[in-house]
This record gives sequence, C-alpha cells and structure tokens, in this order.
Amino acid sequence: MKIKDRINIGRKAIMGNLTKNIGRSAPYNLAVMETVVIKKILVVRPNARLGNQLLLTPLLQEITKTFPDCYIDVLVKGNLAPLLFKNYKNIGQIIKLPQRPFNKPFTYIYKWICLKFTHYDIVINAVNNSASGKLMTKLAWSHYKFFGYQHHYPLSDDSLKHMAKIPVFDFRNCINRLGFEYNTASVPDLDIKLDQTEINHGQAQLKKLVQNQKQTICLFTYATGQKCYSAVWWLKFYGKLSKEHSHYNFIEILPATNKSNIDNIIPVYYSDNVREIAAVIANCTLFIGADSGIMHLASASGIPTAGLFSCTDMEVYKPYNKNSIALNTNAITIEECVSIIQKRLKSAASFQNMDDYIVKKKEKQLLATCKIRSIIPTGGTRDPK
Repeated sequence: MKIKDRINIGRKAIMGNLTKNIGRSAPYNLAVMETVVIKKILVVRPNARLGNQLLLTPLLQEITKTFPDCYIDVLVKGNLAPLLFKNYKNIGQIIKLPQRPFNKPFTYIYKWICLKFTHYDIVINAVNNSASGKLMTKLAWSHYKFFGYQHHYPLSDDSLKHMAKIPVFDFRNCINRLGFEYNTASVPDLDIKLDQTEINHGQAQLKKLVQNQKQTICLFTYATGQKCYSAVWWLKFYGKLSKEHSHYNFIEILPATNKSNIDNIIPVYYSDNVREIAAVIANCTLFIGADSGIMHLASASGIPTAGLFSCTDMEVYKPYNKNSIALNTNAITIEECVSIIQKRLKSAASFQNMDDYIVKKKEKQLLATCKIRSIIPTGGTRDPK
C-alpha cells in the first residue's frame, strides 16, 4: 500500500472517531414548530467521485417529489455536479469545494464559513460515515438537520442497504417525524436525466462507431485500485462473451487514461463530457463493467447494467436501475458470468418483475414494523391541526 493511501486511511479513521457522536441524537430530538414550511434544502456530500455524486440522484428525486416547490442546494467537491444535475429543475446553487483543499485553502475555508450565514429549512448529510459531511451539517444554519441513517430499517437485509437507498429512507423517516406523510413507494432509480437532444447525439456517435443496425453491448474495462480486472481476465471474458453473442456489436468506453484492457480490439469511445458518454451508453443494449463511476453512469443512463464485483460490497454498490445485475466474480467463473448475462439479455423483463416483487415485499414488511406518522400529505407545508 502506498504511503499516501495509508495516510488517507489514518486520516479517515481519526476523523471518523472524532465525529462519531455528531448528530447521534438528532433524529430523536426534532422539535416540530407549529407550522413547518420547507422551501430551501441543502444536501451535503463533500466528495468528488462520479459514482458517489450519481448515487445522490434518488435522494434528489425524492426531495423534489416530496417538496415540488423547494430549491435544493448541493454541496460537493470538484466540478462534475453542474453537468450531472443540469436537468434537475429544482437544483438551486451547487456549492463546489476544491477537490484538493490544501491547494486552495482560502476558498475551502470561505465555503465553510458561508454555510453559517445561509439559511436552510433542512440540511441533509447524505452519507452517515462522512466526517466532513457531519461537521458541515452541524455548522450549517438550519432548524432541521438530518445527519445520516437512523436505523429504522434492518441494514442486515441486503435488499435495503444500497448506498442509493439509505439517504432516501433516512429522509423519509426524518420528515415523517416532522409530521409529513411517509412515502412507501419504491426508491427511485439513478437518473442523470438525459434529454432527447443528448440521446439523439449519442445515437449518432454510436452509429459512427458500429456502422450497422445491430444491437450493441458496451464494455468498460477499467476501474480504480483492486476493483480493476487484469487484461488477461478481460481478454478471456471478451473472448467467451463475443463467441456467445456474435450477433451483437461491441464497443468499449475508454477511461481518461485512454487505456484498454482488451488491446483496442473493438471500437472505442472517449469523451471528457460525462453526459456525452452517458448518451452513447444509453443507446446500447447492455453495459458490462467493474464497480466504478462509469458503471453507475450506465445505470443513471437507464441501460441494463452488469456490474462485476471482486472486493467491494456488492449489495451496497451494485448498479441500481431496472434490469441490472451484480456478479460476484469470486464466486462464479467467467463462463458462468457469460451464461448469466446471456439469460439477462433474453429475459430482462421477467427478471426485473421478480426483483421488484422481492424488494417491495421486504419494504412492506419493514414498514409494518415501523411506527409511521401519517399526519399530512407531502407538499412543502405542515400546518397545525
């Protein structure tokens, strides 16, 4: 392990220990005012990674559905968020922290100070184990602060512990304590909200690559660190896959490094605009890739996605949208991976119906065990009785 990685792990452990009690009692101490009016919300997720920001999209959809007239500010790191959320109409300000705070310390400090002087009706720390997220939520000026998941659902249940679902469940629980009706609907999918112009442009780019009318399978052979599969693995996998699916086109999305783990033997596509990449992927039949930001981008584009997992928690990070699957490559062979993908291509609809049935059944069982306060319908204001 590199020295830089060890320092980062140590820093996270120290900060996690220092902030572990911040907000611990907050969900049980939500003092409800006579009239609750929700017009401005801040979502805190100080992280620059593509996947982590895309995993916010179900929460953003949930907030918009619950409070359709509210404005949502989002606090993140880096410059991706304006692109990712550009078609979310309720987004107000995107507060961009420097990706490397020590390179711009004054900008970083200024953003923190601004939190103290901007009023919000609700501040939401989207991820409970984010030390900086907890600190920023505590600092922010708001009467209501949601610090993280509140254990009103069984995290031992794999179908309910996905990173995209937990912030939504927490939001539902907390606003229910404020007197708003609990939403029992399924958690929304990841969604980058491509418009028709973008989809048409992606279709044109794909046609340039394949130059025929066959359906296309999209591969992404890169991932960071231990999540990345070797070139040997990918070449063997592609060999088996292409043999079984010779009636499909294959393309590969390249990372910023422009490195292919299958030696550029199929047409490749790269863009520095993630929405353009999503639009190309959206015009394919299936996406296959390891756990990565691009895998979540494929999910957010609406395409059936096969995520490959070898070291990260599959139930927490698997692709979250309709007809998608996660494959534990430690437990199955390449041949079995190809066989499962083949079945998914043939009967995606029936698989999804069964997935939805299982998850909804578990969520209904969960709700039966919770004390839900159904005082008023959602919409932005809770008036006194």
